[in-house]
Amino acid sequence: MDIFCIRGGTPLHGRIALHGAKNAALPLLAATLATGARCELLDCPDISDVTAACAILRHLGCAVEQHGGIVAVDAGSACRSDIPAELMRKMRAAVLFLGPLLARFGTAELSLPGGCVLGARPIDLHLRGLRRMGAEITLDGEHISARTDGLHGCTVALPLPSVGATENLILAALGCRGTLTLCNAAREPEIGDLIAFLRACGADIRGEGSLLRIRGGVPLTGACHTVLPDRMEAATYLAAAAATRGDVTLTNVRPEHLTAVLAALERAGCTLTQQNGMLRLRCSRLRAAGPIRTAPYDGFPTDAQAPLMAAMAVAEGVTVFEENLFENRFRHVPALRALGAHIHAARRYAVVTGVRELHGASMTATDLRGGAAMVIGALCARGESELAGTAHLKRGYAELVPTLRACGADITER
Repeated sequence: MDIFCIRGGTPLHGRIALHGAKNAALPLLAATLATGARCELLDCPDISDVTAACAILRHLGCAVEQHGGIVAVDAGSACRSDIPAELMRKMRAAVLFLGPLLARFGTAELSLPGGCVLGARPIDLHLRGLRRMGAEITLDGEHISARTDGLHGCTVALPLPSVGATENLILAALGCRGTLTLCNAAREPEIGDLIAFLRACGADIRGEGSLLRIRGGVPLTGACHTVLPDRMEAATYLAAAAATRGDVTLTNVRPEHLTAVLAALERAGCTLTQQNGMLRLRCSRLRAAGPIRTAPYDGFPTDAQAPLMAAMAVAEGVTVFEENLFENRFRHVPALRALGAHIHAARRYAVVTGVRELHGASMTATDLRGGAAMVIGALCARGESELAGTAHLKRGYAELVPTLRACGADITER
């Protein structure tokens, strides 16, 4: 089943329990390899990227069990340090196994990762930091070969706060001699979740925010850890509720991780209330949210740009989006135009002039968050839409169709 059929025009109403975060679960799964012990991750989302990460761990020799939202990994049996291209191509986060492999075995053979095609997302910051720590790395076409006689502590100052490079260097530092001082580290909540897990395993990680110190060579144990709630899943459902003029309550949510998104929705006329660990959005009239500029945390997240753009397509007024992180993050715009949206996009900017009504169309998702924007556009459109390429959505959203159906959406999968 790889096509969603959506008949729009019905406001979303109901309660949605968020799953664990994709962007937290993937580095956590990579981190289990570095522990060499048995770990359990609770509330791990049932998405294809998690399945791909578990396949990599099994290939490396780890014992992996998946039951519902629980993933148990015993990395004590890991016995190899190569990852074949067919596994690497399944997701961008596969590159996060490079650091743990060097920390654990001192060698790694893998290829450039796959995932959504969002323009140039080089891993040079990962490689530059690892080389500074003593790794010898060669890049031959798409093949990466890395080895070291022993990583050593040093100071690495990232020229920009790359999430992936921060995670990879933290994981590599677990096996180094001495202490890695990481400057200008990314500050996303998912990195804080990774650090919390590693500390529970016994890692000596000090500092917070953009300055971290990781002392290597500390014996690690296993741990049981609950994955952070998914703030991007939250942003998507909030945008869908706003676009359809609905009333949706999120549970298992961390509103403090959504400040930029919530501020934009409030500017757009949504009513947001927080109580007893829940977040409720009500919307009867939607207006332009003002300029939206994507930025590293705690700015407006690039992953929420496409879903909010879909909502702004049916808002009163003009919203300008400025994409500052990825060069090819407006790939959803042609599909929204097919629905009747008035959007002019050029380079880093998209100008969205809201229309009274969208209409059904046939679309194909080309990436995860762009696909979510297409779903949102279809949910508030008159008539029926078909969305192909839904494998992209299954990389990051667990139980998307039944969740939307439970809130009144007319959406089926075939």
